[in-house]
Amino acid sequence: MSRPLGYIGRMRILTRFAAVFLSLSAAIGAPAAARADAGFDRFIAAQWPAAQQMGISRATFERETRGLEPDYSLPDLAIPGKPQKPGAQAEFVQTPAAYLSDRAIGNYAARGRKLAAQYSGELAAIERRFGVPGSILLAIWARETSYGAAKLNYDALRVVATQAYVGRRKDEFRAEFLAALNILDEGHVRRADMKSSWAGAMGLTQFMPTGYLKYGVDLDGDGTANIWTSVPEALAATASLLREEGWQPGRRWAYEITVPAGFDCTHAEPGVTLPIADWLKRGVKVADGRRIPPAAMKDPASIIMPAGPFGPAFLTPANYFVLKSYNFADLYVLYVGHLADRIEDDRPFARDWQQIALVKTSDLEFMQKVLTREGFYNEKIDGKAGMKTRAALGAYQKANGLNLDCWPDAAVLKHMRGG
Repeated sequence: MSRPLGYIGRMRILTRFAAVFLSLSAAIGAPAAARADAGFDRFIAAQWPAAQQMGISRATFERETRGLEPDYSLPDLAIPGKPQKPGAQAEFVQTPAAYLSDRAIGNYAARGRKLAAQYSGELAAIERRFGVPGSILLAIWARETSYGAAKLNYDALRVVATQAYVGRRKDEFRAEFLAALNILDEGHVRRADMKSSWAGAMGLTQFMPTGYLKYGVDLDGDGTANIWTSVPEALAATASLLREEGWQPGRRWAYEITVPAGFDCTHAEPGVTLPIADWLKRGVKVADGRRIPPAAMKDPASIIMPAGPFGPAFLTPANYFVLKSYNFADLYVLYVGHLADRIEDDRPFARDWQQIALVKTSDLEFMQKVLTREGFYNEKIDGKAGMKTRAALGAYQKANGLNLDCWPDAAVLKHMRGG
């Protein structure tokens, strides 16, 4: 004889039903991120042989990867089915006038002079050892982390692990992940203090883990290069990198110049070099009153015009390109070099940067494709008006009887579209 279910009996059945329902829901509709995390765990586990080969202890590997999760909110990832979120880099989304703000650089220069006095002994010792002026190092510190005021809130290990797993440059970041584990294994910094930018760069002057291991400098003999809280050791690491990249002591990073009337702007790119003396013979003049020492007259240099006809031009010897090893963007190098100059001698650019409108990335990509198709350009299609792109635009203008200014304006775009 059956009896009506009591309250407890009904609740047991409902509980079993809910458990089955939730299990089915999880199996059928599990979020992509959750499924990917299992893959992430397998990916991390698969890095142990490489870590072991580098001498990283099993204890460190287990401790630092236990509970490690990917951060899918990072820019520059390549997750299937998910639109990419590019990292916003000011050097590519601001006009020269905005990026090279006279007011901002003037404020940083004033602070830099105080810091130059505060660390005068350490900066002098670093320059004797590496040949890099303190003003250059201070300017890089300012640009990278606002003299340490910028907050680096990302877990560096998590960042590089995520990028190694689903980033656009997996192999590069796999090396960074292993280097980050190496840093932790050797005890150079605690995991809680190993903070980075969203791109994985660490410390006061922003080093990737592999860069830290290669260029870090232990000045005080404590067995570690402290780029996180020691200003002298962070600046020494930067000097170590620049020297390794070929910094020439006693030489400037660039000279602001004026070009002669009728100057062919297609020559304003790194592939066209002449000794400084030869440029001067061709009518190039130093615009900011600085003297070029006789010893530098034979040094090869290029001309760059970052804003085309709408801003200053520069004569760029070897040290300019050494600075590009820190950040490849020309506006970055101009910022650092100019700020270094103003820390030593507070003078603005001789010529102002005019306000110009940035060309849409899609339009620039179209221009680059046309230039590539017609044989004027063989570089990356990236939607950025770099020096190679502008020289190619100038060649296109010459070939088609257009006004020659090497600038991606509406007239060039209209011509390319058959207008």
